[in-house]
Order: sequence, then structure tokens, then C-alpha cells
Amino acid sequence: MRLKITVLPGDGVGPEVTREAVRVLRTVAEVYGHEFSFDERAFGGAAIRSTGSPLPAATLDACLASDAVLLGAVGAPEFDGLAGAVRPEAGLLTLRSACGGFANLRPVVCHDATSDSSPLREEVIAGTDLLIVRELLGGLYFGEPRGLETEGAYREAFNTMRYRSDEVERVARVAFEAASGRRQKVTSVDKANVLETSRLWREVVTQVGKGYPQVALEHVYVDSCAMHLMQEPRRFDVLLTENLFGDILSDEAAVIAGSLGMLASASVGGRVDIYEPVHGSAPDIAGAGLCNPLGAISSAALLLRHTAGLEREAQDVETSIRSVLEGGYRTPDIKGRDGSYIVGTDEMGTLVAEAVAGLADIRHAYHAV
Repeated sequence: MRLKITVLPGDGVGPEVTREAVRVLRTVAEVYGHEFSFDERAFGGAAIRSTGSPLPAATLDACLASDAVLLGAVGAPEFDGLAGAVRPEAGLLTLRSACGGFANLRPVVCHDATSDSSPLREEVIAGTDLLIVRELLGGLYFGEPRGLETEGAYREAFNTMRYRSDEVERVARVAFEAASGRRQKVTSVDKANVLETSRLWREVVTQVGKGYPQVALEHVYVDSCAMHLMQEPRRFDVLLTENLFGDILSDEAAVIAGSLGMLASASVGGRVDIYEPVHGSAPDIAGAGLCNPLGAISSAALLLRHTAGLEREAQDVETSIRSVLEGGYRTPDIKGRDGSYIVGTDEMGTLVAEAVAGLADIRHAYHAV
């Protein structure tokens, strides 16, 4: 397998976690005989400093010419005063739109080894394994008109939540297809008692669901979903949401996994897939070697699965993450109560890479017998 990957380290802890994800991907390529090339480009605040733009033309061109994009994180307090169109986050939205990945997949797993890292009771979260499918290119984040205006003594800001039926249909199909290979249940999240967009959402999702009779479908209001996610997360299999709701609920779901640093994401369905951890740039710990790279490494596993079609290698990365956690190794955000070894960002990445190599050796030895 030959794969060209554009790496966008971004801001804050982004360079630290992407470095470990690339380390693991290089290990996979070496031990399984693949050829992965990495093209690192400026993006976000780092690109603003060097070019004045959060998404330079050369960076976008490189992304569109690659097989996949591996992204760290964007944003820093120094850019908070910039106009919306030139902030680091604007570059991220433009990149998503250009690459076209309309379905954002966010797995949430409670590992047995780290169940004590969550503030929730272990008996509530143990065994949780759910997938959030978030629509990524519509809703409030992209709807027009939008703006910030001043008239006399008053300022007014406005955003538009807008969805077309075809936008809902295509992401709903992704959710039902995913559920077909899991526990065959889709929970569609909306606010249909208040919002017209949610009424359309519910209508279209219901229609799509008729084509998947083996998959159970339930509709839940977003506020109720937020509560049940904390009370009984095991009731969910695939959560289907619009853009804003998915952004909020997936961050909430990080409590189940023990930390935002544990969550990965894949933006698929378009011209080029984008892979990134769910967490932000965390400027307060940037450069200290304290951040958790497992979300970024898990994103690399998703890249192997969805873009490269390398299911065995993806599973080996995920198995390696579990084995390292079961060995008691933790970054500070998931230290738990006792019996753990606190390691830094680079050591955690090295441990996972070594575990991947070890699994590959076992596979090779087995096939040689």
C-alpha cells in the first residue's frame, strides 16, 4: 500500500500529538511493508504567523493532492481578537469544506483499564462502545446569512441553521451503514419540538431508516440525549446528529472515555478524508510533553481503516493502545486512582509503536510456521 499523507500539526499541543501519530504510522509501514509518505504543512495559527493566512494556498493544494490529511489542533489565545474570517478556526472550516468530508465519525470507547479515570461511576460507563456520526458541512457553522453588525448603540450577531434534505440523507446513510455492522441501532438527535431544521431532519432520517429494516431507529431530543449519555451510555450504539449538536455531545462523551485526549475522529465522504483528535490545542500545556497522544494515534488507526482499507493494521494499532493501557501506562489526564505509571507524550507514543511492532512480529512468526 502506498499512501500520501499531508500532516498539519497546527497549534498548541498539535505538533506533539501528530508527531506520535506519525511515529506509529511509520512503524506500521515498516513492519507491514507499506510505503507512507508524509508532507508537513503550516496550518492554523502557525500559518497565520508565517503567511498571514490560517490556510495558505500551498497547504490547501497539498491536502487536496494527498490521500488523507492528519491534523493536530488549531487555535491560540493570541488570535482570539482577529476577525472571524482570518482566525485559525476559519481555516479549519474552509479545509473541511474543500475536502468535502460531510460525515464526522467519533468513536467513544470506555476501556476497562481506564474506567477509573472518568468522574462517572465505573458501573455506569463500563462496556460503553458508541459511535457519534456528526454531519460536518451544514447547520450553524456553514449556514448563510451570518454576521456581526453595529447599528447605533447596539450590536447584533446572527447565524443561520440551514439544512437541505439531501445533506441529511447522505449522512443518515453513513449512520445506518455503520450501525448495520455494529449493534444495529441508530439514535437520531434533534430538537424537532422547536426547530424546523430538526423537523426536516427527523422526517428524512425516518425515510432513510425504512431502507434498513434490520436497524432499530429512535429519535431523541438533544437535551434528553445529553442527560442519558451520562446516565446510561450503554444504551447507545450509533448517535446521528447535526453539526452543532454533534460537536457538543462528543465533547461531553469524552467524560466516558476519561479525557478528551482519548477521542479520535474521521471526516469522510468527500474528496480527501481528514483525521484529527477531538481535543483542542490546549495552549496551557503545549511544549511540556504532558498531552495525551492516544486520540491522535487512534485517528491514525481510523486513517488506516477508512482511507487505506488496512483493517488488520488498524486493529493492531487499537489493540496496542489497549495493551499499553492495560500495562498501567498513563498520561496525566488519565492517571486514575492508583497502580499506574505516568509517562509523557513521546513515551506513550513510543510504547504504542513498540506494541504494534511486537504484534507484527507475532503475526509474521505465525505465518512462517
